[in-house]
Amino acid sequence: MSDVDRPGGVRGTGPLLLGVRHHGPGSARAVRAALEETRPEAVLVEGPPEANDLIPLAVHEDMRPPVALLAHAVDEPGRSAFWPLAGFSPEWVAIRWALEHGVPARFIDLPAVHSLAWSKEEEAEGGPEDRETADGERASGAGAGVRIDPLAVLAEAAGYDDAERWWEDVVEHRGVGEKGEALAPFTALEEAMTALREEGGSGGHDRDPVREAYMRLQIRAAQREFGGGVAVVCGAWHVPALRRRTTVTADRALLKGLPKVRADMTWVPWTNRRLSRFSGYGAGITSPGWYGHLFGAVDRPVERWMTKVAGLLRAEDRIVSSAHVIEAVRLADALAAMRGRPLPGLGETTDAVRAVMCEGSDVPLALVHDRLVVGDVLGEVPAAAPAVPLQRDLTRTQRRLRLKPEAAERELELDLRKETDGERSRLLHRLRLLAVDWGEPVASYGSTGTFREAWRLRWEPELSVRVAEAGIWGTTVRAAATARAEADAEAAQGLADVTGLAERCLLAELPDALPTVMRILADRAALDSDVGHLARALPALVRSLRYGDVRGTGSGALAEVAAGLAERILVGLPPACAGLDADAADEMRGHLDAVHGAVGLLGDAPAPGHGDLRTRWASVLRTLATRDTVPGVIRGRSVRLLLDDGELAHDEAARQMGLVLSSPGTAPADAAAWIEGFVGGGSGGGLLLVHDERLRGLVDAWLTGVPAEAFTDVLPLLRRTFSAYESGVRRTLGELVRRGPGAPVGPATAGCGAPGFAAGLDTARADAVLPVVRLLLGLDEDRAAARGGEGGGGACAGLVEAAR
Repeated sequence: MSDVDRPGGVRGTGPLLLGVRHHGPGSARAVRAALEETRPEAVLVEGPPEANDLIPLAVHEDMRPPVALLAHAVDEPGRSAFWPLAGFSPEWVAIRWALEHGVPARFIDLPAVHSLAWSKEEEAEGGPEDRETADGERASGAGAGVRIDPLAVLAEAAGYDDAERWWEDVVEHRGVGEKGEALAPFTALEEAMTALREEGGSGGHDRDPVREAYMRLQIRAAQREFGGGVAVVCGAWHVPALRRRTTVTADRALLKGLPKVRADMTWVPWTNRRLSRFSGYGAGITSPGWYGHLFGAVDRPVERWMTKVAGLLRAEDRIVSSAHVIEAVRLADALAAMRGRPLPGLGETTDAVRAVMCEGSDVPLALVHDRLVVGDVLGEVPAAAPAVPLQRDLTRTQRRLRLKPEAAERELELDLRKETDGERSRLLHRLRLLAVDWGEPVASYGSTGTFREAWRLRWEPELSVRVAEAGIWGTTVRAAATARAEADAEAAQGLADVTGLAERCLLAELPDALPTVMRILADRAALDSDVGHLARALPALVRSLRYGDVRGTGSGALAEVAAGLAERILVGLPPACAGLDADAADEMRGHLDAVHGAVGLLGDAPAPGHGDLRTRWASVLRTLATRDTVPGVIRGRSVRLLLDDGELAHDEAARQMGLVLSSPGTAPADAAAWIEGFVGGGSGGGLLLVHDERLRGLVDAWLTGVPAEAFTDVLPLLRRTFSAYESGVRRTLGELVRRGPGAPVGPATAGCGAPGFAAGLDTARADAVLPVVRLLLGLDEDRAAARGGEGGGGACAGLVEAAR
């Protein structure tokens, strides 16, 4: 009989096998009680043995769970595996107990060098991926059906329809028992698992027998070294297999010929949110925050939980008194008694919170679930933990910039004129180049200028893998981002991809990467003749020119390339717009708007040859507006852009609209498309119709004259155009049309040029806004006047002058 086969206590002839549920607080309490009672000479834990050298860090003062062991292939960092551990995980409790009592602790599962290589082979073969069941054991669809979820089978046998509720009743709500009874739960669980495995075997999964063979060999080696006083903490499913009588030769035969890769191992922070997902080793618990509370509460867990809930709701400005807490506890106890449970579980406490504290609403209850039942806890690992050089540089930079990774999502507003905020912005942009998406740019609430940025930050454990993957590009964030940008520029397929990359390089301030990116950009721009591609590329380049003003980055080369693109667009746009179908015309209208905005910015850019760019662009728009082969939506849009820029008088715009709408040769659908281009697309066209009675009358007259047989064809297009207006604009237009031509919007004023409007500007009312404008711009009257006298005519002074 082998040593592993012999039952008994730690001081007896066989190992003490403690079968647990991964991340089960009841199992963790039982493990701690069993170790205190038996005092083993060594503790063996299910986990990758490459992490044995990392075990001492578990008691480091800077180590705070949840954390995870991360293994990744050296040559392919993206191939990785996690072994997460929470403060209430039995394995974590066992490791901490061993270190605190001076007892050796070791991991004994199959090495990660084999499991990572194994997963690579399975992926190449297209086989099913491993997943974790509710008890943290490996699952498979094969076998007799009991292997899918052992807890579900045991719960069903006990008359429960919910495995989680059964586990709470028999384990989580059970105390550690009297002295001398610490091993009782493990004995009972081993008997149940033995019966299940006798019926279902290994469940048809090839990994379990191999993993268990390796664990048996490690247990034998530990018994020889420590004289038999060994405790083993592993998933309860494995206990019958570890107890089974086998020979060393048979176990070694199962391990022969296993694939292998080089692997590195380290500790990484983990989150409660990740513990609640079905991914990775031992994951899949639905309520890590609740489990952590059960493990940490010394007494009266329900009362303490209700107090936490009340504190959270009060912090969100909800009225929750002590009476609410008392009544919620009473209701939870009553529900547990009615349902035949020894103590209130998560279901009873949730129902009580909903009824008493949330007044039946699921909205505040969702907040309780997110913040407490799951939780936003992010673990921490000490700086002494192994890490790739890139990770160490990132950690140093985060500390220097006081930008701490957090599991909770938060908004960050940056003022790029400040040195620290500028460095934060550059760090986040560089990480995005490396596919480490810690931050996501969002719209700024404070300003739309280029000197402000807003980010939405949230750190996920997978980002540690992304950092390890990015380590192949360099040892610092800046060097790695530079190398990655150069490689991405070489591999870019389209011109727009390269221009977008150039913009990101400027945002990330990577001057060493710009020469390569600009060379490739110039080559691609010279070879690309598609006007659509050029139009997509130009706005990103022009935006990049504006960043140099606030970020202090050189952009002279970009200005030259942008000018070249603009020249080619001016020449190629009119023929490219001819003969387009409806979908292509809509797409080209978007390009037209983008180029118009870019030309407006490029006209002020400090590069030679731009002086007449706006004039030439206006000439192109006039050509598009009057060419019959150009689709109506583009002609209408061209007229509108000319009108907005002051290049076309209102009378001339009305004349061109009248020609289109009144011409017998214009098809109703083409006329409707012209109207959509002129007043559609969210461009303020609704207000234009409200304030210009002549244009409104032309549209109204055309619409009432559309033949009945053509009306149904143009109705969807018109509906799309007018549905884009704000409700107030639509309501005003409807009222004006109902009143008919000449009806005033409000009280008429004598001598009005148009109903509802004065004949001229009311300067007294206009001057009233100047103090507010100056306050917003941070200008006083003298500074405003000084800026107004500058040759460039600054934007701030222009705004003040416009307010006058």
